[in-house]
Amino acid sequence: MNLRTSLSKARGLGSARSGSGAWWAQRVTAVALVPLSLWLAWFLARLPELSQAEVARSLAKPESAVWLLAYFAAAIYHAMLGLKVVIEDYVSTYWLRTVSLVAMQLALALLAVIAVVAVVRLVIAG
Repeated sequence: MNLRTSLSKARGLGSARSGSGAWWAQRVTAVALVPLSLWLAWFLARLPELSQAEVARSLAKPESAVWLLAYFAAAIYHAMLGLKVVIEDYVSTYWLRTVSLVAMQLALALLAVIAVVAVVRLVIAG
């Protein structure tokens, strides 16, 4: 016979409101990615008619570098939020879920560092 109340059974399991911040952040990054993706598509559409030096010069402009870094930041953060939910929902083994989350965050952090270094090198070279 179990004399525990429903509240005592639920304690420590987290609040039902705990995921709303991540949900909103994913929606905000999705909305931010719309104009950033349009800019990137417009920028990439011009590439075939530009030479390599002209592409490097146009990427080296501060406004292009800022837009590109904003795109990378929003895309990587959006991917992190989405992948985190997928891993938490579909990986049931605790240790595998933990390893998967850490590996995903390390891979995305490495991707972010690579993107920043690439854009900074373009700006310095241009």
